[in-house]
Amino acid sequence: MLDSWIKATETGRVRLRDTALAAFAPVVWGSTSVVTTELLPPAHPLFAGLLRALPAGLIALAATRTLPRGAWWWKAAVLGVLNIGLFFPLLFVAAERLPGGVAATLGATQPLIVAVLAVAVLKESPSAWRFAWGVTGVVGVGLVVLGPAAGFGVAGVLAGLGGAATMALGVTLTKKWGRPAEAGPTAFAAWQLTAGGLFLVPVTFLVEGAPPAVDVPAVLGYLWLGLAGGLLAYVLWFRGITTLPVTSVAVLGLLSPMVAALLGVVVLGQTLGPVQLTGFALALAAIVAGQRSRPGAQIRQHGRRRAAAGHQRALDGAGVAVVPAHVAARGEPDRLP
Repeated sequence: MLDSWIKATETGRVRLRDTALAAFAPVVWGSTSVVTTELLPPAHPLFAGLLRALPAGLIALAATRTLPRGAWWWKAAVLGVLNIGLFFPLLFVAAERLPGGVAATLGATQPLIVAVLAVAVLKESPSAWRFAWGVTGVVGVGLVVLGPAAGFGVAGVLAGLGGAATMALGVTLTKKWGRPAEAGPTAFAAWQLTAGGLFLVPVTFLVEGAPPAVDVPAVLGYLWLGLAGGLLAYVLWFRGITTLPVTSVAVLGLLSPMVAALLGVVVLGQTLGPVQLTGFALALAAIVAGQRSRPGAQIRQHGRRRAAAGHQRALDGAGVAVVPAHVAARGEPDRLP
């Protein structure tokens, strides 16, 4: 009994630590809007995305000296394009064509898409629990960031949903394929950052043209986006995907628009009314619920543990299995079920 309690406590602490580390990524990403508007040259978001991905990937590659092997060349390229290379341009189009609150709300649909992909790709059981809290998270983010002047353009909406779906697929495939044994979290992130950054090079220069002039505040902003928002954030994010349930990691993404709204209050002097505070409460509830197993799953897991314990007790005593009475009554040979 005591050993079981100690093991459960240690497992809970590990889960809490892994969740906190994974949450660092969306928290830092929530600062992107303020850093971009206050420090970076205007009209060059793709260039900012390029500097967030490619230098961080090359630095991590140089530090780890680990390259993909075999099928991981194309797998890393696919994951890098989905999680970074395609996601950034779609995010840019949504931000350009839609009010920021609408774009953030569309991005908050990612946990819902991951919940669907977990069934289709990972063969997990459908979960009304996850879907309900995913909807709650979208509603919460919407209440926080949507204003009365919110508008919906078709191209912007498609880009916003496309960005959410692209990253959701990348997150799900990252969970499905796992991480190769020869690669630690830093090397794994390096492959994807480099692949996504290389994909962004032609896209950035075709869309935005020549790089902008860079002053000291811009250098500081690019360093923050590249080191904290790129290298460190993606190392912890991909580590979280491989160590935690994929739907639990996906719902952590709701932290990004919430942090952006808080920074708007602290840095830009914006205010939050009762509606926004209600949205915060709903989004936080969705994040916390997303880290817990649904009640039915907990009951089934407890039942499996009790069955396993009973089976082990049946094996005790000179290592001879106890044959259930209903098996002996049928005259079946002695064997383990």
